[in-house]
Amino acid sequence: MNPSLEENTLKTGIAKILIVEDERAIARDLKESLEHLGYYVPAIASSSTEAVALVETWQPDLILMDIVLEDSDCDGIETAQEIRDLFRVPVVYLTAHATSAILERAKATDPFGYLLKPFREKDLWVAIETALKRHRLERALHEREEWLTHILNGMGDGVIVFNTEARIRFINPVAEALTGWTESEAMDQPIQSVFQVIDEKERSPLLSTLLQTVIHGEPFYLSLDTLLITKSGQEVPIFDSAAPLRDQQGVVTGGIIVFRDAHALRLANERDLAVAHAQQLELQMQEMENLSRLKDDFLSTVSHELRTPLSNIKMATRMLTIVLDQLDLLAQSTGLTATPISRYIHILQQETEQELRLINDLLDIQRIQAETYSLELSLIQLSNWIPELVEPFRPRIAESNQTLYLNIPSDLPDLWSDPHALTRILSELLNNACKYTPPEEPITVTATVQLRHGAVPYPWMILEVCNSGITIPLEEQERIFDPFYRIPQSDRWKRGGTGLGLSLVKKFTSLLGGQIEVSSTSNSVCFRILLPMKEFEATPG
Repeated sequence: MNPSLEENTLKTGIAKILIVEDERAIARDLKESLEHLGYYVPAIASSSTEAVALVETWQPDLILMDIVLEDSDCDGIETAQEIRDLFRVPVVYLTAHATSAILERAKATDPFGYLLKPFREKDLWVAIETALKRHRLERALHEREEWLTHILNGMGDGVIVFNTEARIRFINPVAEALTGWTESEAMDQPIQSVFQVIDEKERSPLLSTLLQTVIHGEPFYLSLDTLLITKSGQEVPIFDSAAPLRDQQGVVTGGIIVFRDAHALRLANERDLAVAHAQQLELQMQEMENLSRLKDDFLSTVSHELRTPLSNIKMATRMLTIVLDQLDLLAQSTGLTATPISRYIHILQQETEQELRLINDLLDIQRIQAETYSLELSLIQLSNWIPELVEPFRPRIAESNQTLYLNIPSDLPDLWSDPHALTRILSELLNNACKYTPPEEPITVTATVQLRHGAVPYPWMILEVCNSGITIPLEEQERIFDPFYRIPQSDRWKRGGTGLGLSLVKKFTSLLGGQIEVSSTSNSVCFRILLPMKEFEATPG
């Protein structure tokens, strides 16, 4: 074959076949037949020595080996065995002598085919393709076995594989170290000789139960009270499991035992119990979270269903007020002389607004928890924005004879935030302050900038709302942010409200990347909102 054809053969992956035949005419005809079938014949050997050398040089995919090599020290069978041992190249025998003795010798070398001379070209093609196919399958199987062996040898646990006759077919280095048996000593030995296990308390053997369970197709697990008796007679505590091995038809072909030294496991038993307890608590927490999620979904659905009729009631009440006013039925609705109609209208309006606020709070909480609340960030000029926010509360504060103090520096930097979320935060804190502050007591709103808070490199905007009239015990200061939670010592309904306000404050603060702190001394409380100012750059003083 010319060089260009040889290069093309290497590129396209055409099978290379080496011919070992001492009769030149037969060898030449065989080469022509192979090339006609599309194979590449790199060389022809006429002796055993030449064949071994050519295999090493060309690394063929297949060898066609004449059994009788008259001008050679070794016949084709001996040559095939040597090549098989050295290079693992498949061999198909060619011979005109098909005696039973020759066949028995040939079978011992595990050939990939056998052709009797003379043979047809089609028979030759079938034998070659069958041999190549078998060789590829065997090579893939061998590579997979090596891969699995590498994995098992690299495991940190001892591994022993046995067949249905309870004889050892594999033992990895960890198992060698634990049992005291080397691989060469343990291979094909009865597993009872190598892997002797007993119950530590009852001193009864366990292996027969393990084998019976596995051979019947079921996994088996040994407890921490199991001892392995090593080759030297030493007793080693182990923890292990065994499982059946099956073929492609699901038939059990043996089993695998995976075990490890249990000294560390015994020392860590208490830790394992703690982990199990923690896992149980985690499952309980997950169940609670699922229940909470179901509750939130229910509240969201109910809120959506109630919002439309309440909005209609609010609109109808407003229209009723306009009609009654046009009929002069609300003419006397001022002060203490308000008519029953005006009082009823006022109650209807007040209760409708309260229910709508509750529904809006529930919907906001649900959207935040579901991470569907969309922030709309903008630059807020707090020195003007806070006084405007506080302004609607002034009549209520004046009516309750309370005092409002604003400590807002005129040079307060602007804040990049969501105006709606920030309005909800400060409005809820101011609403609580108005509800719980006694007459002639102060309500203070303060805004400052803190250049550093903890390890965070950027400055923070601090918004504080402080008031007197209530004390929040230290043990209650975290729980007040839970939805619907109220301090047990206080009258649950005296001040009104839904118990969602502070929960919303904390959720909105977290949504803005901030933190909330609460401090309370005797008859006073102060809420601090810390919001990051990543766009702010401090100027040298």
